[in-house]
Amino acid sequence: MSMVIFLGILLVIWQGFYWISVDVLEVCKAYSVPSPLGVAERFVELCSDGTLLQATGNSLLRGIAGYFIAVLVGILLGLLIHQFAYLQKNLKPVVLGVQTLPSVCWVPFSILWFGLSTQAILFVVVMGATFSIAISVDNAIKNVQPIYIKAAKTMGASKKQLYLHVILPACLPELVTGLKQGWSFAWRALMAGEVMTTSIGLGQTLIMGRDLADINQVMLVMLVIVIVGIVIDKCIFSVIEKRLLIKRGLWETE
Repeated sequence: MSMVIFLGILLVIWQGFYWISVDVLEVCKAYSVPSPLGVAERFVELCSDGTLLQATGNSLLRGIAGYFIAVLVGILLGLLIHQFAYLQKNLKPVVLGVQTLPSVCWVPFSILWFGLSTQAILFVVVMGATFSIAISVDNAIKNVQPIYIKAAKTMGASKKQLYLHVILPACLPELVTGLKQGWSFAWRALMAGEVMTTSIGLGQTLIMGRDLADINQVMLVMLVIVIVGIVIDKCIFSVIEKRLLIKRGLWETE
């Protein structure tokens, strides 16, 4: 209930700012400032013709597909970096450096290599999330208590048993946190890819709003992007994190 009240207050403040700046003081133009009522009107219009639903569905499918590819590549890369000292010393700094690149930097490569296609968008998503996941995997394994590994080796555990029954369970909470961060990078990269292509999605819908000088549509798409990100986090990653912490006795239940 408190969250509903808080959001209601924000909407009132937002509408009040629009009313004062546009209608009263006239310091801003109506086409340059979004309003809650205008955003709600565009929401109804885009939902009635199915545009918003189709764009959101397409973006989610692309985001999930690209994210899973990034997870597979990122976990493999992270394991290789952790396993081999040469890669730890020489490749990890490169991965850290590439991770700092904004996702939009990969768009020219994707367009030149794949054209204005879905493959181009997936490439941007994969490149935007893979390196973050790889670093998270390496750090999660590094932070496993050395006593666990020493005890397993003393009891004769093989390398496969060591990873499956000791390292993986021990690093799982931190690994899930890294995967959640990877999703945020993938979702942001997806928007960077979609705004540069002609494929129907949230990014392209946002650019259409810009081209039409419809600030309410731009704001609506931004809100949808934020809401989808929050829902994915709360319904998937936060639930998994909570269950892992409860299982380990690290979550205080009321």
